[in-house]
Amino acid sequence: MVTQQPAASGSTVDDLDLRILAAFTQTPDATVKALAQLLRIPESTCAYRLRTLRERGTISGLRAQVDLAALGHPVQAMIRVRLGNHSKAGVEALFDDLVHTPGVLQVFHIAGADDFLVHVAVRDATALRDIVLEEITIHDVVRATETQLVFELREGVGVLPHTRG
Repeated sequence: MVTQQPAASGSTVDDLDLRILAAFTQTPDATVKALAQLLRIPESTCAYRLRTLRERGTISGLRAQVDLAALGHPVQAMIRVRLGNHSKAGVEALFDDLVHTPGVLQVFHIAGADDFLVHVAVRDATALRDIVLEEITIHDVVRATETQLVFELREGVGVLPHTRG
């Protein structure tokens, strides 16, 4: 029996969808035929389900992982940003500027003592300082920043079950 679970988009994702998503995220370059063989399901079923998951927005795009150090950006940091003023226009302007700043990998608008976490990759400490001084603290809404170096980054297991071949 296949159980139905509500998806964030309002559609349903069943156990087979979850298995397909898990296999697909672990080997996104695998062919539909290879995924179907791994999951022991018909190729046509696998292709249909993947297409449906894309159409519903459950799968949206593909990303390549690149070696940031090989690109000349070996220093990663998290910059905590605390606002002194929370005007909607100021917050949106800061958010928009941050996501368009070279070297910024991710921007999290968060609740708590800090308002934003900005994950960056830069060539050196000078470039890190420049992002803070020339891209973040220039905004009137920013009250304070705190920068923390990332020594090592590991991906978590995520929310999907890991498949076994």
